[in-house]
Amino acid sequence: MADDELIPPADDASDDQPDKDWQAEATKWKALARKHEKAAKDNAEAARRLAEIEESGKTEQERLAEARRTADERAVTAERESARLRVALKKGLTEAQVRRLVGDTEEELEADADELLATFAAPEGEPDRDLPHRPRERLRPGARPEATPDETDPAKLADAIPRSAF
Repeated sequence: MADDELIPPADDASDDQPDKDWQAEATKWKALARKHEKAAKDNAEAARRLAEIEESGKTEQERLAEARRTADERAVTAERESARLRVALKKGLTEAQVRRLVGDTEEELEADADELLATFAAPEGEPDRDLPHRPRERLRPGARPEATPDETDPAKLADAIPRSAF
């Protein structure tokens, strides 16, 4: 496909004219878009076929070497993530803090965790008022009040109730 096929035809200075046929213009651009989509699909198919040919051209040793490289990369990533999680458990870090740890060895990660905790720790002498915690329960049974009433004699309680004379 030549490059000049991908470039839309140049319009003359008629773009500024109010009586331009916009329906025809839209049809022209739709046709160009369809042509370019077809070219992109053809290129994708050609790229897939080329990858298949290259894969079939590899020797068994090359395939094994590539599989080993991939496995080694996954193993290194898993070891690094495991070290980060071990440090997080030791230091009591949150998931968001773990993502910010930087280092390749467990010692480097621990040093970074200590620095992270020191940076965001509350100043000395200040209580952790803003940290969320479980509220203390102050439950009382409704049938047993904490304080005993002043008077328990029913006759005296009845006499204490004000009555109106009718």
